[in-house]
Amino acid sequence: MEAPKQPITFTPAQLDKMVKRMSELRHNINNHLTLIIGAAELIRRKPEMIERMTGSLIDQARKIEEEMKRFSAEFERDLSA
Repeated sequence: MEAPKQPITFTPAQLDKMVKRMSELRHNINNHLTLIIGAAELIRRKPEMIERMTGSLIDQARKIEEEMKRFSAEFERDLSA
């Protein structure tokens, strides 16, 4: 998406919606990062868990990417509306 050439004005309702989405995104990403840190800590303490935890690490990274893509798509959709 190309940056707008003119200033953008949000209504209070639109701004409130965007703040809620950003808060939800932050919360979800923090949850995924907490699971990544937990899996890494478990691997550090119990190296034999590496195979079991690798899938969790990969899944959480993928989920963060999905969250960001969803947020970006919604943001772009809202800006073009």
